[in-house]
Amino acid sequence: MKFQIEDVTVYFPYDHIYPEQYSYMIELKRALDAKGHCLLEMPTGTGKTIALLSLITSYTLSKPSNPVKLLYCTRTVHEMEKTLAELKLLHKYQLDNIGPSARMLALGLSSRKNLCVNPNVVSAENRDSVDAGCRKLTASWVRALAIENPNIPTCSFFESYEKAGSDAVLPPGVYTLQDLRVFGKEKGWCPYFLARHMVQFANVVVYSYQYLLDPKVAGIISKEMQRESVVVFDEAHNIDNVCIEALIGDTWLANPALPDDILKEAVPGNIRRAEHFLSVLRRLVQYLKGRLETENVEKEGPVTFVNSVNSHVGIDQKMLKFCYDRLHSLMLTLEITDTDEFLHIQTICDFATLVGTYTRGFSIIIEPYDERMPHIPDPVLQLSCHDASLAIKPVFDRFQSVVITSGTLSPIDLYPRLLNFNPVEIMQRKLVFIETQDVVETTLALDNYRKACDCGRGAVFFSVARILLARLEYLRETFQIKEGDFLTFDALRQAAQCVGRVIRSKADYGMMIFADKRYTRHDKRSKLPGWILSHLRDAHLNLSTDMAVHIAREFLRKMAQPYDKTGGGGKKTLLSQDDLEKMNGVEGMMF
Repeated sequence: MKFQIEDVTVYFPYDHIYPEQYSYMIELKRALDAKGHCLLEMPTGTGKTIALLSLITSYTLSKPSNPVKLLYCTRTVHEMEKTLAELKLLHKYQLDNIGPSARMLALGLSSRKNLCVNPNVVSAENRDSVDAGCRKLTASWVRALAIENPNIPTCSFFESYEKAGSDAVLPPGVYTLQDLRVFGKEKGWCPYFLARHMVQFANVVVYSYQYLLDPKVAGIISKEMQRESVVVFDEAHNIDNVCIEALIGDTWLANPALPDDILKEAVPGNIRRAEHFLSVLRRLVQYLKGRLETENVEKEGPVTFVNSVNSHVGIDQKMLKFCYDRLHSLMLTLEITDTDEFLHIQTICDFATLVGTYTRGFSIIIEPYDERMPHIPDPVLQLSCHDASLAIKPVFDRFQSVVITSGTLSPIDLYPRLLNFNPVEIMQRKLVFIETQDVVETTLALDNYRKACDCGRGAVFFSVARILLARLEYLRETFQIKEGDFLTFDALRQAAQCVGRVIRSKADYGMMIFADKRYTRHDKRSKLPGWILSHLRDAHLNLSTDMAVHIAREFLRKMAQPYDKTGGGGKKTLLSQDDLEKMNGVEGMMF
């Protein structure tokens, strides 16, 4: 079906549309017209992805002189493939209705592990090994040596891609990761490097959050994206946590996590020579070893930590700031391809760069032992980020429209502040499982916890967030967000997300029981999404067990009746093209 939203003809690949989708498109179009950032909440299972894709691609078709590039960010590869499948369906519908003028290039971009077609490389057990295996075959110095010595192995797919030069392009269409692999095998080209090259020419790019939020990755992949692009973060209810993880992760790719103005500075002269730089690294490692010998838990900010490093081993803030960049240059000079063997020193340089760059928003936490086993020394030095805005601010600054959307963004007013754009008694005799640092032990505890729940025994599973207290202090001091407000926000968004997993389409139904007595408090309950609140009627609060069972039986009896998609028994749950035209006619009369 096709319909008008103001001056845009929207092409929607289904015969009916949910009212929620139509309202969502109206708000999204207003945000695009205003060229600003927006947060949009839409109930889960109501077709948020296809509504978003339909509106933005139709918006682009309505403005051929000023096309909009869409950067669609997902959390997982599965969500990426699902989004591209929806886009394929939409693209076919647009071609059938408009013709060749609707042609577009859309592709997914992922790691070498998901795109590599070289059987000798992709068979490696993890992503780091695949990356290292690829570099061993494609590094410029390896290829130069292979010209003189044919016995040195190279990647035939990469060599064919390089020889093709400007002819190595993707024809218009929508390409999933599987499509890219198939195309690469047919042409004999490397699909990973082909996709990276075509990103700058594509109309729609679907990739993970890290390609925009992680400074190390964004500096390689997303640096050339035009400002007029529209960025979408889907399922973004945990985006503040993703931003924090992007700055404290230890994945090494290429560029230091530095702002643009820092990247333009020159590397200090006292670490330009390799021997001087290695001397600095030795002193830094010795200093960190000494700090880990403490007997008490210590916490300090970056400024205090940098001053301590300078006074003890003579390494100043600027030298720390360029450690990552200097190590990368040294590894290139030494023609090192086994980068996965240097992960530990890369982690130290990444840590040094971050504490040398940011004066706020981080804490350095040193714990000499695990609190559960204080007699066993197990020192940990952790760089904790508390300010999610540090990672997402460059995205807000670079792109004119950033859309953050999910089914559970309530209370929605706290996200702009977090991202900086504009006693309980447990029932006795319940099993208690506790997360530990041991992966096997934790996995076993989680399995037994599930068994206890499935058989009706009941259980409680505890896990520990070691840096939450430090983050609460930072949010209170920097953004004036009260500890209670953030804890309530964080707890209720997790609860709302769990509830949303029960409803994945309009035909789904289920019973969600809010068993905690704190849900009876209006100040807590009001922070749940509106689509949940509309079903939390006062008559269903503070129920006895017998009353709850009675209501559940009535609900299940009602749900057992045949499902009427047309909404003939009351409010319509699907809108036809005629319904939309009537709605537009009424709105026109009102104005």
